[in-house]
Amino acid sequence: MNILCVAAHPDDEVLGCGGTLARAAREGHVVSIVIVGEGVTSRHSRREDADPLALQALRRSAEAAADVLGAKEVVLLGLPDNRFDGLPLLDIVHPLEELMARFRPALIYTHSAGDLNIDHAIVNRAVATASRPLPASLVQEVLAFEIASSTEWGFHGKANRFDPRIFVDVSGTLETKLDALQCYADEVRAFPHPRSREALMALAHWRGSTAGVPAAEAFELIWRVHRASG
Repeated sequence: MNILCVAAHPDDEVLGCGGTLARAAREGHVVSIVIVGEGVTSRHSRREDADPLALQALRRSAEAAADVLGAKEVVLLGLPDNRFDGLPLLDIVHPLEELMARFRPALIYTHSAGDLNIDHAIVNRAVATASRPLPASLVQEVLAFEIASSTEWGFHGKANRFDPRIFVDVSGTLETKLDALQCYADEVRAFPHPRSREALMALAHWRGSTAGVPAAEAFELIWRVHRASG
């Protein structure tokens, strides 16, 4: 199976479904990753003030993390960090459509609509648009993951609160996920921050206990199509 993860920022792919992607790669599936935003630049009042070397380092971190997870390819679109709401949605949808045609995924992982981070919510909408189930589409399922320090802080939208019903056992790949996250060492925080190693392990164990396994990642179903064979 071809599997595609579409993440807003470098490290979201690891935080949201790193264990699941690593498990899929181990099982022989072809895993590809698309990261829409450049990262880092939102820390400056002007995007152009960001250090180009920091952006290059973040790109190398994304490539290293993809290698740890076993992904075949990672594509970084480099759109303005935390400024997606200033772009026409089509500027995100069209590149995603082209990449979906190239990677031909049957399964897509992306963000939840209710996240606090505006880029996450917009990527959710863009992916839902780009992957809409047209007659010739190969996509069978689109799932939304949670991002520690964004999904649980989405207090503004009760109607879109993360409500997982699908769980993937990542007991065998949780350490791989944490190893991949170390490629983004500057993004890891000290406990009790949600993006600390301790908090991420606690979340995996909590999601696992919900599903009766030692560790899991949780997902919402955006849509699924059961097509007739032949």
